[in-house]
Amino acid sequence: MDVNECAAGFHRCGPNSVCVNLLGSYRCECRSGYEFADDRHTCVLIAPPPNPCEDGSHNCAPAGRARCIHHGGGSFSCACLPGYTGDGHQCTDVDECSENRCHPSATCSNTPGSFSCRCQPGYHGDGFQCTPDPTSGLKPCEHQQRDAQAQRTHPGALLHVPQCDEQGHFLPLQCHGSTGFCWCVDPDGREIPGTRTPPSSVPPRCGPPEPTQRPRTICERWRESLLEHYGGTPRDDQYVPQCDDLGHFTPLQCHGKSDFCWCVDKDGREVQGTRSQPGTIPACIPTVAPPTVRPTPRPDVAPPPVGTFLLYAQGQQIGHLPLNGTRLQKDTAKTLLSLHGSIVVGIDYDCRERMVYWTDVAGRTISRASLEPGAEPETIINSGLMSPEGLAIDHFRRTMYWTDSGLDKIERAKLDGSERRALFHTDLVNPRAIAVDPIRGNLYWTDWNREAPKIEMSSLDGENRRILVNKDIGLPNGLTFDPFSKLLCWADAGTKKLECTLPDGTGRRVIQNNLNYPFSIVSYADHFYHTDWRRDGVISINRDSGQFMDEYLPEQRSHLYGITAVYPYCPTGKRMCAGCSFGSVGWRIDRVTDYP
Repeated sequence: MDVNECAAGFHRCGPNSVCVNLLGSYRCECRSGYEFADDRHTCVLIAPPPNPCEDGSHNCAPAGRARCIHHGGGSFSCACLPGYTGDGHQCTDVDECSENRCHPSATCSNTPGSFSCRCQPGYHGDGFQCTPDPTSGLKPCEHQQRDAQAQRTHPGALLHVPQCDEQGHFLPLQCHGSTGFCWCVDPDGREIPGTRTPPSSVPPRCGPPEPTQRPRTICERWRESLLEHYGGTPRDDQYVPQCDDLGHFTPLQCHGKSDFCWCVDKDGREVQGTRSQPGTIPACIPTVAPPTVRPTPRPDVAPPPVGTFLLYAQGQQIGHLPLNGTRLQKDTAKTLLSLHGSIVVGIDYDCRERMVYWTDVAGRTISRASLEPGAEPETIINSGLMSPEGLAIDHFRRTMYWTDSGLDKIERAKLDGSERRALFHTDLVNPRAIAVDPIRGNLYWTDWNREAPKIEMSSLDGENRRILVNKDIGLPNGLTFDPFSKLLCWADAGTKKLECTLPDGTGRRVIQNNLNYPFSIVSYADHFYHTDWRRDGVISINRDSGQFMDEYLPEQRSHLYGITAVYPYCPTGKRMCAGCSFGSVGWRIDRVTDYP
């Protein structure tokens, strides 16, 4: 008969062990978390694996600047704390004061990893919002004067400082100390339309405002729009429309101070055959009949190679930047189109016919050009535009959509310019970026109205218009819809963030929160590429990690506007994975010939 040594106590199993009876014998087993000592009876505690984050063997930045994240075993990663930037191993303090986070009437103090705001004397608030203290005795002009003077201390600020009289009221004549423009204002300091004069010209006569002021003309509004794009001070070779005292186009127009001049009709369109050669000035008659076709110069067209590449707008040219996978091939970048006298802003690509489309705020046109060798541009919309900016192509339905920030409109037309129709012309202040989802039939656009910025959507026919995002956004300049991941993403020059959401507005998340000054953005594979006005280049960001991957700075430094990606095939947007999670990628690429 077997004796149960475990029950009878006839065993040598030590503490933290369990006795297991066997026929004619027994064995000892250690409890969880213990292991046998050398005698195979005594159980001792298993030493935990080393944790670099606890024992200090990690190489992260100091604890006040970064945190160490333990991933099990000896694996760890480093991340900079809020208020610092870097890779986690090297973290430098972010100067929040250089980002103008405080109110203009507040003083900003930068501290390691943080900052503080305090309202200036004469104002009260928390520093992020400061309102004039009515007990300070300052007039509205004096308050605005203080605000402007405070903002001028920020790098790159080019603001007008109001001029006040001895009683603190606005002087009727106001002039910008940096640009030289002058204009008249009403008693509340608001500019009187039609009174602005350019530098080196006779300032306007400013007196008591008339009961009614004439509305600004097309020439005056176009002039102001271009001056805004030029940053207030155009170069000698940049075109600015010349208007007479009544706001009409003067018959003779020239590129800045150059000898390139031409005649225009009453709508400002160039009269064919009147463009002068250097040293001659055309004789322009105000009653010349308007032309039916606006001439376009022959561009410098270089056909791109097969493969994926980026096209970006840079003033008077369209640049070509190849990709190797998702990496920027900076050494093979080149100019694709040279368009003298243009300011190309919006740009998109039709993969069906291999044509690039663009908006031109200087010429007030929308044009296109084939990527085939020797192709010339074709102007497809040349009337009814003031400041066409964002542009989106629906290659399924052969339709294009654009925003006009001068007319505050969103329009659509066939790709040849026919069947043009305005979709929206109300509740828009500064429409800029526009994107299309041809699979679901949705249209998205941004409005960087400083008082109420928003991102809206509708059907492609303009039905079911609704606001998608209007919280925690500032200047949503760039917008892209990724047909592969089904994400709508935007770059915000106000909040400095790159964010994404699902098409219905849910699942919003921040990809990157430390952008400089983004203008336009496009997505490809697991990367974003955006143009940046602070860097004057193209920046690439990994979508999954949010890290800055690379940048391309063209040799000729000037602002870059729109950007788009060109694939060797047309994307169908057909999802190939079941139950794809937010941020996952599933797609199929079909050849162009697969389309009916």
